[in-house]
Amino acid sequence: MAMPLRQSIKVATYLAEQKLRRRDKFPLIVELEPLFACNLKCEGCGKIQHPAGVLKQRMPVAQAVGAVMESGAPMVSIAGGEPLMHPQIDEIVRQLVAKRKYVFLCTNAMLLRKKMDQFKPSPYFAFAVHIDGLRERHDESVAKEGVFDEAVEAIKEAKRRGFRVTTNSTFFNTDTPQTIIEVLNFLNDDLQVDEMMISPAYAYEKAPDQEHFLGVEQTRELFKKAFAGGNRRRWRLNHSPLFLDFLEGKVDFPCTAWAIPNYSLFGWQRPCYLMSDGYVPTYRELVEETDWDKYGRGKDPRCANCMAHCGYEPTAVLATMGSLKESLRAMRETVSGNRE
Repeated sequence: MAMPLRQSIKVATYLAEQKLRRRDKFPLIVELEPLFACNLKCEGCGKIQHPAGVLKQRMPVAQAVGAVMESGAPMVSIAGGEPLMHPQIDEIVRQLVAKRKYVFLCTNAMLLRKKMDQFKPSPYFAFAVHIDGLRERHDESVAKEGVFDEAVEAIKEAKRRGFRVTTNSTFFNTDTPQTIIEVLNFLNDDLQVDEMMISPAYAYEKAPDQEHFLGVEQTRELFKKAFAGGNRRRWRLNHSPLFLDFLEGKVDFPCTAWAIPNYSLFGWQRPCYLMSDGYVPTYRELVEETDWDKYGRGKDPRCANCMAHCGYEPTAVLATMGSLKESLRAMRETVSGNRE
């Protein structure tokens, strides 16, 4: 696990506080979407399918920061759409960092070099660049040539300026263990990004492409082979060891989507950012008035093939905290790959 030691300590302290307060449900990280507009039309994304009037909307800074503070989560993932298209995205980031929230700004990097001067390096801030494969594969997934090369140059420039840079890679049934190995080797060894997050693609209903999402058994077989030969331990993956076990099929978990809630222009989304069963104005209402027991594999047919991190990473984290053996295991991996 490649999470910096300072961040690991803060998250562990936060989790311990929730346990002492006997809270059953609480957020680990908020998925904040201050806009839905994007400058790309990725086949696996349903966000840009919203009406034109919605795509023109931008969330006010106070609303964005207020939602995160209301939730109490120690971490924030700012997504969209493309958040760098938001005219006040730098102010949203600045205010969240000032409140010592760990902020990951998710971007396709097409605007990153142009907008980079608006941000300052901080241990509380990272650019999270979406990379789904090497040049041909990535450009095909985002339906535009030249995006991979621009993303690579932006990552290099951000690293040169002292920013933390992470990546997020989504894999489909068109991927093979070798294509996964190739892109993660490139990100880990050649670009030397700080952390990498991986996720099997989930067929959520608004995505234009419904043919190339992974099933559960496909996911397990794919990652089991990709992780072989010491790759899993060598790569700086931003996941708990138990979540990686989960991807390989070594363990199974129930979904805890309440721990990575989504807040967008419409409010808090039930039950997660991949499914939309309505919205509520407050995080408390989301937690207390949602029937969480009806979601997850084996419960809701829409969840049948889901192994996405938004539902299962928090379960793995909580399982880690509840086991001395797993806590020590996670600590060893954090320290072995520690970067302050």
